[in-house]
Amino acid sequence: MDNYFNYYTEIEEHFCRRRGTLLTVSTLDWALMSAWKEAGIPLEAVLRGIDAAFDRYDRKPSKTKKINGLAWCCQEVLAATESMKEAAVGSSRPDSKAAAGLESENIARFFTDNARQLREAQLTAPAKNAAQEIATTLETLAEGLKPPAPQPKLEDMERHLTVLEEKLLAALITTTSETELLTLRTEADREIAPYRSKMPAAQIEQLQKQYVRKRLLERAKLPRLSLFYM
Repeated sequence: MDNYFNYYTEIEEHFCRRRGTLLTVSTLDWALMSAWKEAGIPLEAVLRGIDAAFDRYDRKPSKTKKINGLAWCCQEVLAATESMKEAAVGSSRPDSKAAAGLESENIARFFTDNARQLREAQLTAPAKNAAQEIATTLETLAEGLKPPAPQPKLEDMERHLTVLEEKLLAALITTTSETELLTLRTEADREIAPYRSKMPAAQIEQLQKQYVRKRLLERAKLPRLSLFYM
C-alpha cells in the first residue's frame, strides 16, 4: 500500500470489498477520488474513513439505506485525515525509486497508447489541435524512457501530465456549448445532492469540477493522462 500511484485502485477495491460487490464505482465516485487526490488526502486516511463508515453502518440495528457510494464515507474520510494530521502521520510518495507497475517500459506503453487515442479522437478545433500537440509530447516522453534512460522522477512526470490534461480540458471546454456544459453541471449537482450535508462547500465545488471534467473526457472518448490511470 506504499505505492502512491495505486491510489484509485486501492480505494476502489477496498470500498467494493466492504460493500460486498464487484468492482464497479460510479462517475461521482471517480470524481470524488480525484478531488481527494488533488486535496492531498492520504490513501491511508481514505481507507480508514471507508472502514469507519462501514463499521458505523454495521452497528446500526435498522439498515433502511445502503452505502451505495463513496460520498457516504466523506465525513469519516475527513475525520481520519484530521486525525492523521494531529498524529503527524503523513503519506510517503515514492520518487527516487520505481513503484510497482511503474517501470519505464510500462509508463512508455501507457504514453504511447494515450497518444494513439488522442490522435484517433473525433474532435473539432481547437480541441483537435491540442490533442495532436499533446499526443506528440507523450510520444516524445515515451521515446525518452527507452533504455539506457534512468528511471524517471514520478512526481515530476505527474506534474507534467497534469499540465497536459489541463490544457486538453481547457480546449474541450472551449468547444463545448454552454447548453452542454450546463447539462453536465446539472447532472453533477443531481448526483451530489444526496451527499451535500456530508461535505464542506469547498469539497462540493471541487467534486463538481472533477465530475464535469470526467464526463467531458468520456464524451470525447479521450484518456486520462495521469499515472494514476495506468
